[in-house]
Amino acid sequence: MQTISDAESRIMEALWRKTPLTAEQIFAAVGPENGWAPATVKTLVTRLLKKKAISGAKEGDAYCYRPLITRNAWVQTESQGMLDKLFKGEVAPLVAHFAEHRKLSAKDLKQLKALIAKIEEDK
Repeated sequence: MQTISDAESRIMEALWRKTPLTAEQIFAAVGPENGWAPATVKTLVTRLLKKKAISGAKEGDAYCYRPLITRNAWVQTESQGMLDKLFKGEVAPLVAHFAEHRKLSAKDLKQLKALIAKIEEDK
């Protein structure tokens, strides 16, 4: 999967929330809140089409866009890329980083302990 930029991900989020959407509907969903003109949204949609992240087709009287990748697949790719880039693919240094630089709440610790217990149980 090709990398999706931050701006492109905002288009994807709109399509994951509701699909299909026309270009006008995509613009209404993300343009004003990001300060984007319709031409900017069109450029981002074109990039996503080239990356095969979305498809476009005539549906009735309108041209509509749909995501070709799921949000879960995108999150998996993005998170693995971040883990590889920053922590050599290892999870423990990531958790240690957050523990050292951001105080983990009681809720965070409880969730981590439950996750570890589930992983150990599944093995």
